[in-house]
Amino acid sequence: MTIHTAQLFSITPGSTEPIYRQLVEQVRRLVAGGQMASGDELPSVREVAQALAVNPMTVSKAYGLLETEGLLARRRGLGMLVAERPRAARSNAERAALLRPTLERAAREARELELDPDTVLTLFTHILKEES
Repeated sequence: MTIHTAQLFSITPGSTEPIYRQLVEQVRRLVAGGQMASGDELPSVREVAQALAVNPMTVSKAYGLLETEGLLARRRGLGMLVAERPRAARSNAERAALLRPTLERAAREARELELDPDTVLTLFTHILKEES
């Protein structure tokens, strides 16, 4: 199955986290969470770069790192896909660790906005229950 760029990636241009790292983390989370399965084809570097208005080398770097760690595999002439045998399924703790940096950023922003923890948790619970 081919996954479309608009459904797959979103970046935060003003983030302190480099764009290539944002892409790497998103792919890791999608695979760990089961939204991407072995054999799923990723959009081409060119498609992702155009859709996100980023340099193709940024996308290429992200894909290369994921290939090096064994999460993605390159098929000559056909592009990148989720490896047939990605590393063993991740535990809940490993998946939670992938989410931690995002939650840390959200917590920092909530403190900057001077929101009380109950308000933030209520909002987060509401967002979790929404269908995407």
